[in-house]
Amino acid sequence: MDSSDTSSKILIVAAEASSSLYAKRLLEIWKAQGKSVQAFGIGSRDMEQAGFEILGRSEELAVVGIQEVIAHWGLIKSTFYSLLKKAEAEKPDFALLLDYPDFNMRLAKKLKALGIPVVYYISPQIWAWRQGRIKKIKTLVDKMLVLFPFEKNFYEDHGVPCDFVGHPLLDELRPELLDPKEIQLRRLKYGLSNEGKIVGLMPGSRNSELKHHLETQLAVAKQLWEKDRSRQFVLFVAPTFSKEDVHERLPRLDFPLQLIQGEPFEMISLADVVLTASGTATLMVGLMEKPMIIMYKMNPITAMIAKTFVTATKYFGMINLILDDEVGKELFQEQASVENLTGELEKLLNDEALYLRKVEQLHGVRGALGDLGASRRVAESLEPFWRIT
Repeated sequence: MDSSDTSSKILIVAAEASSSLYAKRLLEIWKAQGKSVQAFGIGSRDMEQAGFEILGRSEELAVVGIQEVIAHWGLIKSTFYSLLKKAEAEKPDFALLLDYPDFNMRLAKKLKALGIPVVYYISPQIWAWRQGRIKKIKTLVDKMLVLFPFEKNFYEDHGVPCDFVGHPLLDELRPELLDPKEIQLRRLKYGLSNEGKIVGLMPGSRNSELKHHLETQLAVAKQLWEKDRSRQFVLFVAPTFSKEDVHERLPRLDFPLQLIQGEPFEMISLADVVLTASGTATLMVGLMEKPMIIMYKMNPITAMIAKTFVTATKYFGMINLILDDEVGKELFQEQASVENLTGELEKLLNDEALYLRKVEQLHGVRGALGDLGASRRVAESLEPFWRIT
């Protein structure tokens, strides 16, 4: 990148599958507005195809848990200092940091020392645990852009400049995705029958999540199939992996399973019920009004820390936090056994009244996420930080 170029320069860190999608949408908006932007940092293959300069890949850096971070520490550290070196040389107009709090807060401190404004998009869940971080955020972040109304109240109460932009997933939710006739045609396209119930498996978008969830989810699917062989099972492959990546991790299967990779909402629309890892996936499943069971497993040390410190909220599933109700049954760590997960899914598959009640509860999710146009509002909130427009 030529530092004499008159293009605006922006450092972006989008190290999660969902974050990289939202960052890509911003790049598309800026291109449509005719802005000359040279964006660099951490992002996905899709962002790279949109002209983003990759210094670190979200597909490699999205790790959770102490042991996982230690295992990837060399890559994380080298990426961190590559970003700093590039930022010092290029002096970007501002840095846009999405989620990924431990990495991003350390980076924010260094960037502020370089005089680079910091905008944080997708808040760390400090309202759930480690609320003391608000003091650091107030010092390091020039503006916080949040997805949920209660987050704006939290930050404003603590004197942090904040805009509520709404949730960008709403813009991905096209009406035909919820149309029963379109869903039926989509199922036929993938060779799925409308006779037997379809169970979607979503083990997660990180390598560590596949490690901790995939084997359990496959064992659950096998038990469900043995109870009713008309049931169909589809493993939805996250955009951070290729189908080949996931296929290589599969054991020898003795029940029918189809791997599908595509646009996330389109995939989810195929299922009747979903067994999903916690995270943004629960919100996507909820927006598609698919009853779900939420699981999460991690290494024992990280789980112990999580149980100790995450005490400010009743739930860990994003969909349940938003609706303030356990709409998706949550099973964490040792509770997320094959037997427990199978039993909870059996209830959704066999109890029609329960199933319809869950669908009705999920119908309220969209109203809790603001209006359409979140990415456009993010772009508007960033306007004051551009040196060249």
